[in-house]
Amino acid sequence: MKLEKLKSRLFFTVQDVAQAAGITLPSAHVLCSRYTRAGTFLRLKKNFYVLRDTWDRFDLVDVLKIANYIQVPSYVSFTTALSFYGITTQVQRNWIECAATKRSTTIQTGDVTFRYHKLQEALFFGFSRANGLFVAAPEKAVLDAAYLEVLGSGAVDWHAVDLEKVDHGRLREFLKNYPNKFQGKIAEICGI
Repeated sequence: MKLEKLKSRLFFTVQDVAQAAGITLPSAHVLCSRYTRAGTFLRLKKNFYVLRDTWDRFDLVDVLKIANYIQVPSYVSFTTALSFYGITTQVQRNWIECAATKRSTTIQTGDVTFRYHKLQEALFFGFSRANGLFVAAPEKAVLDAAYLEVLGSGAVDWHAVDLEKVDHGRLREFLKNYPNKFQGKIAEICGI
């Protein structure tokens, strides 16, 4: 099969394989299954693949972009975003955390674990898209991480987080959107 057409893509679907190979969709399903078992393709989720050798060469930004596609809508946040911005010295190896609106779930792909934390629709803000990557603003990542900790769903080594690198006015502004009953505890964690 001519995989050259797929090498330039961040990810591909069964339909993309059918078109690249010039085969029918049912044949492409069989081919994807065989190539996945053989280790040529890495299945990220249903109908969502990457070439194994391409995956092994992805940089952090590519993996974070993949995280956005695995569960839509989502944005990179929590300790992953804090590390991305250089606000924490905690470095998560092969562990990506994202905020999502659909459900909380963990997806293991190759050597990377993607963890999605469901947030209420009202808290799904404070992120932007840059170069194809949806990522929380530094202040939003701090608040998301603190919120998870208050809920008992996460833990951050706050001694490793440099809160001087974030805008405290923006932290206070964003904090107003969180549930009232948690605002005091979040503010205490964030030192505002």
